[in-house]
Amino acid sequence: MEKHLMITGSSQISWKDAIVQAVAEAAKTIDYLTGVTILNQKAKINGKKISEYYVDLDITFMIDRDRD
Repeated sequence: MEKHLMITGSSQISWKDAIVQAVAEAAKTIDYLTGVTILNQKAKINGKKISEYYVDLDITFMIDRDRD
């Protein structure tokens, strides 16, 4: 059985970095990650440049029914 969790990641470097950082952070507290779907990408503009990248993600993980 799979479960889904919606999270938002951010980065000052790129959308890809925001995804990588968010998955790495989720992996610290969620076991059995199996997939990620990018739902939305946004950015904050400061002046004429992007200052922060945001991604909304659907993280998928397996439920361990044998876990105590």
